[in-house]
Amino acid sequence: MSRTNRLFSADSHCVITSDQVKKNLASKYHAAWDEGMAKYDAIRDEEMAGESLELEDFVDLEAARHPGYFDSTARLEAMEADGVECEVMYSEFDFTSKVYQVGEQWRECATAYNDTLLEFASVDPKRILITYQLPLIDIDYAVSEIERLAKLGARSIQIPNFPSEVGMPDYHDPRYARLWSAFEETGVVVANHLTLKNSLWETFRRDPTPQKGIFTAMPGFAIGETLCWYILTGILERHPKLKIVFVEPGLFWLAGFIRYLDSRMHHHYDFPGVKELPSTYFKRQMAVTFVHEPEGVELRHELGIENVLWSTDFPHPICNWPDAGAKVLKQFEGVPEDEVRAITWGNGARMYGIE
Repeated sequence: MSRTNRLFSADSHCVITSDQVKKNLASKYHAAWDEGMAKYDAIRDEEMAGESLELEDFVDLEAARHPGYFDSTARLEAMEADGVECEVMYSEFDFTSKVYQVGEQWRECATAYNDTLLEFASVDPKRILITYQLPLIDIDYAVSEIERLAKLGARSIQIPNFPSEVGMPDYHDPRYARLWSAFEETGVVVANHLTLKNSLWETFRRDPTPQKGIFTAMPGFAIGETLCWYILTGILERHPKLKIVFVEPGLFWLAGFIRYLDSRMHHHYDFPGVKELPSTYFKRQMAVTFVHEPEGVELRHELGIENVLWSTDFPHPICNWPDAGAKVLKQFEGVPEDEVRAITWGNGARMYGIE
């Protein structure tokens, strides 16, 4: 494979700040924004019980100092130098959790936040595929925001992995039917990026290791709950055009987990409305990202060649930056050319509507 092959990264990150958001937010709402962010930080501080996580444990410090982490023009330059044509980007600022602390002004704040993401991508929205974030407090707002963002060129929107943690019903609830239909009708991808399940903070407080190595090993497994909710409650059966991507789930456990779900379908369990094996729904409507896990190559057939998406994960510790092209050559050594193209370009381009 030559370095000139097109690369599509299905996951990377950028920094969006409160000050940037407030430039898109009427001043009369600034107090609500600030109070909501402070309330969220206070809750997080209480969960951490006076302990901390160091930045160097979660980002590649060289990458995190690169201006492209903060500035989209500089980011395009970094992508160009690395041979990455398109990159799906996620803000490090997880507003899908923080918005629930804002209060009555959450709509205005949520819209301003997404407008700020739009600005970041505006330098070249066909290459910087920013992922917007959607609160689900009011389904009318959520549907209208999907439609608004789709008209502005949105290709993916992030929603909470665990809606019950923010006081919302789980995703099989009938109130979400219009939400899923809006995603189907617009073709926008539903993004479930790795986040911390609140119950893991209890593990954090007990973890005696210096970098909280027990705690930090656990978050990916929680995505299994989210996957089950989509499949086993019949959401994907009822909404066959819905497209779901799981970002940073860790692939080493996922193939076995889906095989395990398949094995239970005819043994003592009843899943009304589920007509196919879980693996059928997964391969038809879901995809997963990976960075430098060997399982992204080794398990590609079991997971499904079309369901695996390569990513740079800039600027996290094992990111494929710099020299992404060289790292792809090494990682995919011995893999047929057509399969490499599918995983590093074709699958992402198809899922996100890039020609």
